[in-house]
Amino acid sequence: MFFNAMRRKNWDPKEKDMNVVVPIHNAVNEQCWKKILEWESLHQSDCGQPKLLKFQGKPKEYSPKARFMSLLGYKLPFDRHDWTVDRCGKPVRYVIDFYSGVPPDAASASVVSFYLDVRPALSVDGIADRFRKFWATGSGLW
Repeated sequence: MFFNAMRRKNWDPKEKDMNVVVPIHNAVNEQCWKKILEWESLHQSDCGQPKLLKFQGKPKEYSPKARFMSLLGYKLPFDRHDWTVDRCGKPVRYVIDFYSGVPPDAASASVVSFYLDVRPALSVDGIADRFRKFWATGSGLW
């Protein structure tokens, strides 16, 4: 399925690479979900854990934060996803910017490294969550 999705998006995947690419893709998605659950922990409720409603890849659409940070000299992300979760019947959107990481030294150049910037989308509730997390932990405002 991943191979066919890449072809639909006009990538040139190689079937032989899928044994490496798919586990990396799955691990990255697991980390995204873990970070979303950290944000969702601000909203403990009786209805249980949030559920993923949908996700949408937006590789050519840069988030406002990514555009702003690029003006400061940072690289743009190589991908972006918007994930929508169901929080007790309320759809809540998260923005995920995907950045290439840097290997700690030349000897580990074959190590795959990513940085995920996961945060609530810009909305009244999303901004409120960012402030709540910032005041609670000193991070999360952006």
